[in-house]
Amino acid sequence: MNALLSRRALLAAGGGLVVSFSLRGASAAEQGGTPPPATTTPLPGSLKETPLLDAWIRVGSEGRITVFTGKAELGQGLKTALLQVAAEQLDVPTGDIELVTADTAATPNEGFTAGSHSMQDSGTAIMNAAAQVRALLRDAAAATFGVAAETLVTAGGVVRAPDGRSLGYGPLAAKLALHVQAQPTSPLKDPATYQVMGTPVPRVDIPAKVTGAAAYVQDLRLPNMLHARAVRQPSVGAKLLDFDAGPVERMPGVVRVVREGSYLAVVAETEWQAIKAMRALAAAARWQETASLPNEASVLDTLRALPARDIPVLNWSAPAEPPVKRLTARYTRPYLMHGAIGPSCALARLADGVMTVWTHTQGVFPLRGALAQLLGLPSEAVRCIHVEGSGCYGHNGADDVAGDAVLIARAVPGRPIRVQWMREQEHTSEPYGPAMIAEVAGAIDRDGSIVDWNYEVWSNTHNRRPNVGGLMLQNAALPNALPVPPPAPIPMPEGGGDRNSNPIYALPNARVVSHFIPRMPLRVSALRSLGAYLNVFAIESFMDELAQAAGVNPVAFRLRHLTDERAKTVIETAAAKFGWPNAPPRSTEEGRGFAFARYKNLGAYCAVALTLRVEHETGQIRLGRIVAAVDSGQPINPDGIRNQIEGAIVQSASWTLYEMVRFDQERITSTDWSGYPIMRFPAVPESVEVHIVPRPGQPFLGTGEAGQGPTAAAIANAVRDATGARLRDLPLSAARVKAAVGV
Repeated sequence: MNALLSRRALLAAGGGLVVSFSLRGASAAEQGGTPPPATTTPLPGSLKETPLLDAWIRVGSEGRITVFTGKAELGQGLKTALLQVAAEQLDVPTGDIELVTADTAATPNEGFTAGSHSMQDSGTAIMNAAAQVRALLRDAAAATFGVAAETLVTAGGVVRAPDGRSLGYGPLAAKLALHVQAQPTSPLKDPATYQVMGTPVPRVDIPAKVTGAAAYVQDLRLPNMLHARAVRQPSVGAKLLDFDAGPVERMPGVVRVVREGSYLAVVAETEWQAIKAMRALAAAARWQETASLPNEASVLDTLRALPARDIPVLNWSAPAEPPVKRLTARYTRPYLMHGAIGPSCALARLADGVMTVWTHTQGVFPLRGALAQLLGLPSEAVRCIHVEGSGCYGHNGADDVAGDAVLIARAVPGRPIRVQWMREQEHTSEPYGPAMIAEVAGAIDRDGSIVDWNYEVWSNTHNRRPNVGGLMLQNAALPNALPVPPPAPIPMPEGGGDRNSNPIYALPNARVVSHFIPRMPLRVSALRSLGAYLNVFAIESFMDELAQAAGVNPVAFRLRHLTDERAKTVIETAAAKFGWPNAPPRSTEEGRGFAFARYKNLGAYCAVALTLRVEHETGQIRLGRIVAAVDSGQPINPDGIRNQIEGAIVQSASWTLYEMVRFDQERITSTDWSGYPIMRFPAVPESVEVHIVPRPGQPFLGTGEAGQGPTAAAIANAVRDATGARLRDLPLSAARVKAAVGV
């Protein structure tokens, strides 16, 4: 993967349309571009923050096209989708485009790759920028040919006139400059003419991954590279009292022992030498520990009792029929790990006054700011280059391992430093997904319609991603720790712990309150889908409970309470493809479940129907056939959408059936996969079908986090169907199922 070092050499290439990048917040005039026209129409997608066309598109004099995105490939197929978008609007093959992803020295600042925003923000920006560049190239050809621009056609990187004359994009680009302001509207192609968008283009990131080639930052090897390992504090706030560095420094291959306050690390010539030295260093260190964790068995009650800030989410009031039945329920989820299969890894090199970092962070620009503060450097002295990591989707250890790499690289300048966490470090040091509690009450009238709804959710923050040095893991160990900003909620409609707490259903009377808990018993941050996983699990479980109380089919019950026609279509599609009205005979241990949500009530729509079998003797749940329907707006790569929903289903099934962080009152005890079980291959569903509801020409909707909540609720609803027992506390482990259903 040494090629990664030179892939930005294109920035120095002469000729064509010179590409620069635009700093977030800088005006067009400050960037030397054409000032924006007086308009109240906002620019589409991330063009709002980075409005110059040449921040997104480069056309070289030889005709080679480069597209830039500030978003990162996390395994979601983003590279392929963005190539398709650009190729479609530019009328060139995807193979003629080079895509440069998140790099603080080359790409727009698009913040974090999170919240299923990549296509909505970057995809929309690139689609519009590409369409506008195509129009500029066509206009340049029209001026050269002396004909009207609308008489020309573009295809294969060439502009052709009716009389047969043609010019390639390269010669045309040599006459133009794209350092101009993007326009609010673009000459987008008619979706009916799309040839690339909406087709299953093979993903560009898959071949290396399935053949064992270099694909991840864990695989990256730089010339003259050293290896390092950090010795983590054994518990939160532990203070390093003493250690004997001498024996470690004399070990074969050891280059240096690094200590700053209670931060301790070792550098060696080879990885195995670094590991052995780390273990020796850890054994030699003496610590003072004062950490006190809550009792695991009662941690949810502890959370519920902590001081909270009450945030109203919605309050609807309208006349309704009197209620005839009332139900109440409480749903919970434990602390969850990201559980990255590949432990977090980063490389850093300090040379010529610049710290360069190769990282699988989800936000290169925010991380640059945090690392600069940690090092006491200006942000311009730090460059962060994104390289895929093996395992992500949320704030795992990717940012923190970069903190290790830069601190160690500062102590050993000139040579690249590679740091990879050990498995026990990954499990015990990453920020977890927060534990949560939801309490819901509802009432139906004599016709079985919901007339009253009350929902409350308790949660810590779901975002401690580092944009300042005080949020880095290493900060607490350093002798001069930086200030730590207080945790804060994410405002709705995106939301954090309250994400998807507002029901999509049309209810006459509804009240939703989010109880934001600032104090964090365990370190937590963003995990895929944030609070939506628990909130959709709770809402969709309770919808089934209300449907049963009303004596109504759960699919029909949902449709009865919806006014969103796209939501109805997704539900009807999933039910029809599953065969919900005409299900085959089932065994006494088999159950069916159904659930639905629109992610954030802003993103993709997803409905899940499934079968499962419950073994009463063991409590084991075996997943059978799963059918999903999804509406992601204009589809770019149907296979990519299916990949995302399939992955969401499997990940959610693992969370729902197995996963739970374990700890005692001093430290985390889930140090490996035996202490934190996840779904293994023998337990995956028998089959997964994903049916896409296409919406040509509609805005892109984020897909990557749409399936987690519906999958969890569908499983719980199927367990209730199979056993008669309603389980409301996650995970639905074999022990809990057996205790609920008996033999």
